[in-house]
Amino acid sequence: MLSVQRMTPFYTSQEDFQLRLVFAYQYFSILKGGDVFQFIPSEGKEIVINTKSLQVENLGEVFVFQRGNRFIRLPLYQLLLISDLHIHLTTILEGTMGLEMEVETLEVVTLEAVGIIEQLEADNRLRMIDYALETDNIQMFNELTEGLQQN
Repeated sequence: MLSVQRMTPFYTSQEDFQLRLVFAYQYFSILKGGDVFQFIPSEGKEIVINTKSLQVENLGEVFVFQRGNRFIRLPLYQLLLISDLHIHLTTILEGTMGLEMEVETLEVVTLEAVGIIEQLEADNRLRMIDYALETDNIQMFNELTEGLQQN
């Protein structure tokens, strides 16, 4: 599991019901296995939150972190799943909007991301079944359909 060591937006803007948090070098870092990885804005650099539903809207945004010559590329939905990012987002939202919120409100975002991942996995399983049928791979077909019958 990753933990967020530092998360301070470089720039914050609010338009209607969207809060945009923009990050830059040295404002965002994560801790993995005792090593600190610094955020680099080479791909994604912002988190967009719907202030009405308190959900992150750009879950596909890819964040890149670097330590020396090692890089970690994480889509935002995955970062929400495997780190304590939602706690830091809650703190930022409380400070930016003057809201008193509980951590559980942003955990809904994590559940949404889990739902998206489960749907993608189910779609992929169906594609693999189609592939097994096309290539006459009976063993693969049996393994894939066995899992469907148990669910």
